[in-house]
Amino acid sequence: MCLPSPGTSTAERASSESQSPAVGDVLSTLDIICEDSIKKAVEETEALVGEQGLNCLINNAAINRIATLDSVTAQDMLTIYETNAVAPLMVSKAFLPLLRKAACQDNVMGIHRAAIINMSSQSASIQLFFQNKKSQEVYPYRIAKTALNMITCCLAADLMSDGILCISLHPGWVQTDMGGSKAPLQVKETIPGILNVLANLTEKDHGAFLNWKGEVVPW
Repeated sequence: MCLPSPGTSTAERASSESQSPAVGDVLSTLDIICEDSIKKAVEETEALVGEQGLNCLINNAAINRIATLDSVTAQDMLTIYETNAVAPLMVSKAFLPLLRKAACQDNVMGIHRAAIINMSSQSASIQLFFQNKKSQEVYPYRIAKTALNMITCCLAADLMSDGILCISLHPGWVQTDMGGSKAPLQVKETIPGILNVLANLTEKDHGAFLNWKGEVVPW
């Protein structure tokens, strides 16, 4: 299991087998907007998991900045879009061979087999837009996360035949470096919920947008 840090993506190999490596053996740094860094991360992961493949890829990295209609610039949009939408797609694409290896070893969808988890945000929901007007202060972030949700849908359609489960997941508004001190949730509250949701994913969740409680979030 790779623990997420700002600017990194999380490649988590979920396995209950006794030969699974210790957490400390799996940590590596990944610059998700650097092609060479992605390639290196794939090679390091392949050396670790071998023919068993990668069971779960969590695209967790994201950046944000305050940008209203009056202040947003083209560069704001491009920078956030590259990290929050383009990069998760490129990372997923790079790790597909390892995910497909894992998917071949079972026939029931779930993270025990192969899954791509895209960390999204409820602020990406078009249907809930007018319930969360404060997000108008973060034009680039909100728009990029909506694009990420479409990436999840596209991946779900393309990878259905491979048996690779794909979802978007809203982790909640949490007190992190990005979420800030005003966020209503603490990490210790949401992590157990997120882990429970991931552990119980099945084929019925393929292509879904869920929150940390396992509830469906409107697109």
